[in-house]
Amino acid sequence: MKKMNVESFNLDHTKVAAPFVRLAGTKVGNNGDEILKYDIRFKQPNKEHMEMPGLHSLEHLMAENIRNHTDQVVDISPMGCQTGFYLSVINHDNFVEILEILEKTLQDVLNATEVPACNEVQCGWAASHSLDGAKEIASEMLAKKDEWRQIYIEEA
Repeated sequence: MKKMNVESFNLDHTKVAAPFVRLAGTKVGNNGDEILKYDIRFKQPNKEHMEMPGLHSLEHLMAENIRNHTDQVVDISPMGCQTGFYLSVINHDNFVEILEILEKTLQDVLNATEVPACNEVQCGWAASHSLDGAKEIASEMLAKKDEWRQIYIEEA
């Protein structure tokens, strides 16, 4: 296949074994700052996906809570395919710490009593949320945290 500009388009989605966390790319700025992008895959591509209300609430919860565990987050965004998230951090290349931050953030989701910014003033589609759905997704991911480092089916 032709090499694509988007890193994830070059990933053979038939050979990965979700859930996993992988370094998807790095960029170094003119002043030496390094942005690292992680692929946090919750669901097996083309086999399952996160339902939008739960995914949307998970996005709000993770975006708000991950910043309680590190000030190096640039962004955390859901994938359009609804199978995972991208996490971008600046100057934080310790993979073990990234996994710990993710685990703490998902624990925060399980402990949440409400979805932050779940209203028409702060959210573009406030009617599409599910705290229970977010908790279910987080619980499933945490239950398989021992698998997060295994990216490919052969490794599983």
